[in-house]
Amino acid sequence: MVRADPVPARLALRDDHHWLSMYADRAGAERLLAMWALAARSARSLVYLPIRAGAVPRDTPDGVDSTALDLVLVHHRLQFPVSSWKRLRARLGAGELRTATTPAHDPRVPDDLDHARRDHREYRDHLRFAVAAHTLFVIGGARAFRASGAALRGLVEEGPSYLHEYPNASHYCVELRAGPWSRPWTDRRTPAALHIQYRPPGH
Repeated sequence: MVRADPVPARLALRDDHHWLSMYADRAGAERLLAMWALAARSARSLVYLPIRAGAVPRDTPDGVDSTALDLVLVHHRLQFPVSSWKRLRARLGAGELRTATTPAHDPRVPDDLDHARRDHREYRDHLRFAVAAHTLFVIGGARAFRASGAALRGLVEEGPSYLHEYPNASHYCVELRAGPWSRPWTDRRTPAALHIQYRPPGH
């Protein structure tokens, strides 16, 4: 179990029931990217971000029936039963503070990513989403975490300057989808789209 140490950053996740919405400022995006890179390299760990208390932006529409979620990144080879998460989380103690590092440019698009096969039903190295005990589980292999993590780099490298360069744009975002084909929900009736917005501090 790797649990992220709290930092003064915005990183909030909501299940809006038709999609999953995440909001991150620069520090939150850097934290998310670092934990994603760790998940890509640590096939034997649950990477846990306790972000349920994170605040959503002030201009999030009122009246949205959403549920606050934590986030767990897990390699599919662990075959972790998400139904056991509530019991496991209840047994977590204070833990031991350690520092983990990953290469500066992780995660990167895998060199062996087969773009021609990615949209075929037979291709299995995609992300999967599941929700249990107010927690979103993002499940996948190393290649899937690296490919999706490479997309997340935009939140750090492009998000902060995007609205200055494109003042008429409403926001900068990255969208991750579960599975190889378009569908609104996963098999567990969890929304199959994770929409991550970059939001500057104070917004």
